[in-house]
Amino acid sequence: MKLLLIRHGQSEADVLNVHEGRADYPLTELGRTQGKAMAAKVESFFKPDIIWSSTLKRAAETTDILTNKVGCKDVRYVDELMEQHNGILAGMPFVEAEKIPLPQYLHEAVEGGETFIEFRMRMEHIFSRIIHTTHADRIIIVAHGGVLSMLLNIFMGNPVDQSVWFITGDTGMHLLEKDGEERLVHFLNDTGHLSEIKN
Repeated sequence: MKLLLIRHGQSEADVLNVHEGRADYPLTELGRTQGKAMAAKVESFFKPDIIWSSTLKRAAETTDILTNKVGCKDVRYVDELMEQHNGILAGMPFVEAEKIPLPQYLHEAVEGGETFIEFRMRMEHIFSRIIHTTHADRIIIVAHGGVLSMLLNIFMGNPVDQSVWFITGDTGMHLLEKDGEERLVHFLNDTGHLSEIKN
């Protein structure tokens, strides 16, 4: 089983300089262009049997662009793949957010949000569901930077209190493979398809 993890393209929140998380912003025109470049690249080397996607606009729109290009008929949009719930920070300008105290421990959360542990357990649940109920050789997951970082930690068996942050650029891709108990990483954060796009 091979899994291609893909982050959404640039969203309006990136231009507005606000916290995103659960704030539901659509893609920008640049984000759509990035999505088309990513979709063309995926079509050239990874024909998916199934695509799983976050339901937030920026991810769902990226998935729609990808689906239209690769022609995958089995696409599943699930709330479980939404970004970590960042409570009152969602949609808040970065300047204002500097006044909000951040959680110091894994069991703490920003007001109205979810804790790191709750986020990890949500990702454990959906990743297990995808791995064990999807009878397919090639799976694509389209989601968010925090979600993909958490899924990579889970895939690699990193403990909750020793997680590593994996950076993913706009429409960046990670290719993983699960062969029985063996887990392989083919590449991380490939954004080569964006080389000819002007920001």
